[in-house]
Amino acid sequence: MEQLKGKAAIVTGGARGVAKGVATAFVKAGAKVLIVDREAELGAATEAELKALGGDVVFMALDLADRAALPGIVDKALEAFGRIDIVVNAAQASRQKLVAETSDEDFEVSLDTGLWPTFILMRTAYPHLVETKGCVINFTTGAAMDAIPTQGSYSAAKEAIRAISKVAASEWGPQGVRVNIICPFANSPGVEAWKQWAPDDYATQIGKVSLRRIGDCEKDIGAAAVFLASEGAAYITGQTLMVDGGQTKAF
Repeated sequence: MEQLKGKAAIVTGGARGVAKGVATAFVKAGAKVLIVDREAELGAATEAELKALGGDVVFMALDLADRAALPGIVDKALEAFGRIDIVVNAAQASRQKLVAETSDEDFEVSLDTGLWPTFILMRTAYPHLVETKGCVINFTTGAAMDAIPTQGSYSAAKEAIRAISKVAASEWGPQGVRVNIICPFANSPGVEAWKQWAPDDYATQIGKVSLRRIGDCEKDIGAAAVFLASEGAAYITGQTLMVDGGQTKAF
């Protein structure tokens, strides 16, 4: 049950939703976890919750859109744990609008909170991941593959993350660093909000899920992340894992 014992992880966006599910699953698997989130109060509550489970957890309040501050995440992890084995880039903000109604500012929100932080954190953590033969798990979306309306800027940022992940997997494999991608479909606050304001689109997507249920952030998505970070996935890199109950079957 402690597949990640002794490993140290960074999880962005870890105060809520899918990323919190990943952080929780990591703690239960024995990992030390640095949670990074812009929501200070919520992050502190999550830190306390995971410490109550016996986890070695540190919360760092940071707006990921502040590019200059991003290398400080790596510094914080090294200060807290002395090593970095796993980097999970899960944070993402976006504005759901039709493509023709998406402004430059709307588009930048997705890039500034998803693509740029993912790229900079990967680049900064890389030499430390080489030392530990560690791994990166980046979160993207099936919304891009299914071309879901109003998800243009979100999908664009996520597909860019998927592309750079695959290139990094090619470049970093010889150094023993693995990079994989998870596309989740789970009961996160974002999905619940989407259900409220776009019930027809939500119902359509649920109808595509072969298992006829929405995933659990910890038990389904977190479990998949634990596997990809574990020795059981030591020969897996550059792959996109659809953890969506069969919603998307080809990509």
